[in-house]
Amino acid sequence: MKTIAKITRKGQVAIPKKIRELLGSDIIEFKVHRNDIIIKPVKSIGGSLHKYSKRYVPFEDIRDTVWNEVVRKNK
Repeated sequence: MKTIAKITRKGQVAIPKKIRELLGSDIIEFKVHRNDIIIKPVKSIGGSLHKYSKRYVPFEDIRDTVWNEVVRKNK
């Protein structure tokens, strides 16, 4: 499949619906390989941040930990 899109002055581009459906995610990763730009779907935000994490922790656990800390500090 081949399609063309225009980049706006703000650096935005509309991804055609057929391509978005193939991606299956609303988060994408850009990779430059030689003279090609590769766009890959990121199935979860955690996946895109994996190099910064030592182990997987569910978002809900992080949110609850931070929330409990905020509550504790504001007592």
